[in-house]
Amino acid sequence: MLIEPQIKELIDRALAEDLAGGDITTEALIPDEQQGICSIVVKEKGVLAGIEVATQVFYRVDPKVKGDIILEDGAKVEPGDVVAKLEGKAASILKAERVALNFLQRLSGIASETNRYVEAVKGLPVRILDTRKTTPGLRSLEKYAVRVGGGENHRMNLSDGILIKDNHLAALRNRGLSIKEILAQARENAPLPLRPAPLLSLRGAKRRSNLEVQQTQIELEVKTPQEALEAAEAGADIVMLDNMSLEDMREAVKLIHGRALIEASGGITLDKIRAIAETGIDFISVGALTHSARALDISLELGSPLQP
Repeated sequence: MLIEPQIKELIDRALAEDLAGGDITTEALIPDEQQGICSIVVKEKGVLAGIEVATQVFYRVDPKVKGDIILEDGAKVEPGDVVAKLEGKAASILKAERVALNFLQRLSGIASETNRYVEAVKGLPVRILDTRKTTPGLRSLEKYAVRVGGGENHRMNLSDGILIKDNHLAALRNRGLSIKEILAQARENAPLPLRPAPLLSLRGAKRRSNLEVQQTQIELEVKTPQEALEAAEAGADIVMLDNMSLEDMREAVKLIHGRALIEASGGITLDKIRAIAETGIDFISVGALTHSARALDISLELGSPLQP
């Protein structure tokens, strides 16, 4: 999860956006002294993520609001499940409602989508990764939701590892460099040690020493099985197979023969992910986990506190 100052900063920015000029509807109609109690209710099946962030929104609007989290992040939810209850000024609840639900619906949607991909490859020795295709400013939260859904994070930012992609290669090949020369230059200039990331797990691959890999995690994107072989022979720690057919993936796995970890990326969809996993690759990175996840349907139902 995020550290508390990060959560507060994100929440405050979202509230400033929504309450820039106040809530003129609530202020015109709801007396300040009126009390309310609300339930946050799930409307469809999924995986819950972001409930603590959502409840914090209410507390930031009004510290006197009292909350009770009923279901924690990671819970498998069904229509009708009540995940939290809050009590306080009705006006405060109404002012916080939309921002709280936006966080909760978005993060639960990502966790739910991730879980569908994870379940689709269940039983196979492959790991589902996210990408940097996240909502600007919300990466930490969205990558947290991926973990809640059972996936793992690739790079959090550009300092988390050297990933040589097609445009890097294009620029370097314009200078006449081969894949072997490119990898050698990356290894020579890499800051040491690079921060360990999930991709460092060797999982039985026939690799150089763990220490060497931890010091210089370098991944290279390739388009063909022959390029994959060249990258592995040149010492890439991870070879990313970009938009390859299943046939080409199987050929690349055969050619690499355990000399590097292998990641599949590009055009990954739920209907074909198991077939991709069965080619023998180690990781599958899926941009859709964050850039295309549909928000989970969750609502807030407001009532009045029980009278003594």
